[in-house]
Amino acid sequence: MSQINLDIRAIMGLLTHRSPFLLVDRVIAYEKQKTLTAIKNVTYNEPYFTGHFPLVPTMPGVLMLEALAQTCGLLAVLDSGIRPDSGYLLYFAGVDGARFKRPVVPGDQLTLHVELDKQKRHVWRFKTSARVGEELACEAVLTCVLKHPDEGRAAAEASA
Repeated sequence: MSQINLDIRAIMGLLTHRSPFLLVDRVIAYEKQKTLTAIKNVTYNEPYFTGHFPLVPTMPGVLMLEALAQTCGLLAVLDSGIRPDSGYLLYFAGVDGARFKRPVVPGDQLTLHVELDKQKRHVWRFKTSARVGEELACEAVLTCVLKHPDEGRAAAEASA
């Protein structure tokens, strides 16, 4: 795997997500059409900690999955060359085998690792994991589909 160092500005040039929903801080490794590893620094300033849970702040599992999905998006964008200004988005199509093994709390650094398992046309499947140090926090197989938002709208209007 090649070492790479993409900071938040570079990531914002590749993904359409923005604060407070951009959940990847840095890309540290990338191997074309294979794997990508990124970092998410978890801080108490995250807006979800206000209610999840006020006395024991814990990162919601669904946001760990979202951070992994954004990491998948970075691999897909780097591999395909699709840019945010193209209008195409990588949407969730499935989450399989999601397992949460360790709570993630402020001060933790999540290492997000995604591996391209299969790609066929506009459908991508990834094996993913999130770790804090050597400890597995979350793992799942994520399936995503590349679509233009207008495709769904045009189909809905045609059937109306």
